[in-house]
Amino acid sequence: MNPVRRLTLEGLRKVVKQRVDSNGFENLFKEMKVLSGGDGQCCCELRVTSPLMNARGSLHGGVTASLVDAVSTYALMTTGTGAPGISMDLNVSYLKPVKLDDSVVVEAKTLSCGRTLAVATVDIRSKQTGQLVAHGRHSKFVGQKVSSDPA
Repeated sequence: MNPVRRLTLEGLRKVVKQRVDSNGFENLFKEMKVLSGGDGQCCCELRVTSPLMNARGSLHGGVTASLVDAVSTYALMTTGTGAPGISMDLNVSYLKPVKLDDSVVVEAKTLSCGRTLAVATVDIRSKQTGQLVAHGRHSKFVGQKVSSDPA
């Protein structure tokens, strides 16, 4: 059995910084601030800059989906074994456009974290108006890796 390694708020901030400072996809979120986190929750803020925009002048849908993926994973890492898990299903409802230089508040809550599956929801709101601009749901496999080696 794995020892519990749940992240604290400080640990969560360090992990997010490492991930956004990497050469990976999450470096899109270099300007993201972790506002709060712990006990299966994470709340972040991000200002929408031009690299995050689509051709029509609003926040790109793929970036919105990536925010759901990333911030729900951060929330999940504060519960269960602390493992980030592997995505099984991700759903996003796009409700309102977000314009350049607006900020969004991304709030993820872990609904369930069992031995093998975890589910989180994410609300993305306009910081300026408080309106819900997107809602997501993310299911992840959090069980132990199954070895394919028969030995």
